[in-house]
Amino acid sequence: MVPSRRRPFLAQVINDQMDTVRLAYRDTDRTPVIYCIKEMAARHYDLNVEILRIHDTAAYEAAIFDGSADMICEHLEYLFEEVAQNGRKATMFLAPIRETDGPLVVAPDIKELDDLRGKKIAVRTSGRPYSIALRLRAMGIGDSVELVPVSDAEVGRWRQWTKVTDGECAATFVSCLYLPPALDAGLRLFPAPPFDIVGQYAHACTPDYARSHDGAMLRYVRSAVHGIALMKLRPEEALKIVSGEPAKLMKLDQNPAELRRQFDCIVAPLQLKPFPTPAGIANSYDIGCNEWPGGAGINPMTLWDLHWLKQIDDEGFIDGLVAKLSG
Repeated sequence: MVPSRRRPFLAQVINDQMDTVRLAYRDTDRTPVIYCIKEMAARHYDLNVEILRIHDTAAYEAAIFDGSADMICEHLEYLFEEVAQNGRKATMFLAPIRETDGPLVVAPDIKELDDLRGKKIAVRTSGRPYSIALRLRAMGIGDSVELVPVSDAEVGRWRQWTKVTDGECAATFVSCLYLPPALDAGLRLFPAPPFDIVGQYAHACTPDYARSHDGAMLRYVRSAVHGIALMKLRPEEALKIVSGEPAKLMKLDQNPAELRRQFDCIVAPLQLKPFPTPAGIANSYDIGCNEWPGGAGINPMTLWDLHWLKQIDDEGFIDGLVAKLSG
């Protein structure tokens, strides 16, 4: 479609009067959060968030360095190697999810944790496969199970649970978004303790961008906290936003029940104060160095700059916002 030569009045106002932040993402199930951030930024903080989907991994990883985007909001672990090997510095500044959120599903005959010893665990090769090894180690069974890598190309997206139903494996971790088919197939949820990590929706930009756009950074962090708070505290209002473009991108615009289920999955682990934990930073660094070993040897804390978030927290902005939206 050929774009119109005339901009609608509202679009012209946005472009002429608002700073613009270009935010890149990869997977469409990130859009509920980022579109709520976008909406709060425009409504309350005079900030236009331009949302860019970059599906190609190499292009996404290069985006904040080659100028294609100002910020990214997922998949940050590669940045440790970029800093250590290529001198490409990065600033991580938000961590809305502080724990792994993938439930453990097991075969019907698994009743206790010890029943998993000597068994095979199916591990999805996409995403953060090494996080499963760390999580099982934290559960005390890391050395007594065998990890079986399973690609999406082999079984379909997030369908590594089929290795459990066919008897090859005894358990697997599955994203809440893709959980129902596993349960429908007869697998059952098994309690697993939380595991600290820098989870989805974590943000990063370059230090040069942050320094030269300090005011926009502060307003963006306010917008992000506001978007998360709206989703947590006024879900029906947030769902109206999510029912628009995000629902279309997720191909759920004709399935409101499933949209609501996935919305609830996305909202549950979000934190109103999106600070990472020290353990989460350490674990995410271990995960990053496992896949990108060139990042080994640096201090992962040197990539984090939380002063914008700390500023709005110290001034009472977050507590005030929570009180207002809870009323």
